[in-house]
Amino acid sequence: MTETKPNYRYYDLIMALFVTVLLVSNIASSAKIIDWGVSLGSLDLAFDAGTLLFPISYIFGDVLTEVYGYRRSRRVIWTGFAAAGLMAATLWLISRLPGEAGWQEYAGDASYNAILGGVSSGGIIVASLMAYFAGEFSNSFILARMKVWTEGRFLWARTIGSTLVGQGIDTMLFIGIATLFGVFRWSDALMLIVSNYIFKVAIEAILTPATYQIVRLLKQAEQEDYYDIDTNFNPFQWGAR
Repeated sequence: MTETKPNYRYYDLIMALFVTVLLVSNIASSAKIIDWGVSLGSLDLAFDAGTLLFPISYIFGDVLTEVYGYRRSRRVIWTGFAAAGLMAATLWLISRLPGEAGWQEYAGDASYNAILGGVSSGGIIVASLMAYFAGEFSNSFILARMKVWTEGRFLWARTIGSTLVGQGIDTMLFIGIATLFGVFRWSDALMLIVSNYIFKVAIEAILTPATYQIVRLLKQAEQEDYYDIDTNFNPFQWGAR
């Protein structure tokens, strides 16, 4: 029998918001490093600006997996991956094209490359895409498996637990690979890993009540509460399960 596709009302909207958060946070990461003057002992907790928004993508990932299941979350993750790749390729192409004379006077290639050049540089592209791929799929996998193990109870444990692993993998890969490519200084790498990780996990924990409400409302509206019992968790699998 052919599987009947559910007529979800909000799935596409959540996908669009997820991809938007991903793209904006990638640009912000290259644009500025923020320092609120907070430190952990001798370690300053400065972080790239994308960290302000990027944790929300993991909340969307949690909601997608919790309500619609890993398979549909996998589709959204790949959509975000393709969109980020397209954005990076476009910004790289723009950086290679000649600038108009008047624009060169008030902005110029140096300003463009200083801000958006990071998004289109090889280091940021490789770091961002690899970290995103590993972190998002780890987050979705762990949440889906924990939902089955806990029989749908303890949502807070699933969302925070999956984030602890997913954000940890994402943060270490992104900062580590970007530093290898010279995007960040080695002297700043540990500071960025620790501060980014603490901030991302804290945002997830603080927004847990909001996550509960969104999940509850979506389950009611979509009449869906998916359990990944027989799911193929291969991130490259495109079949029905």
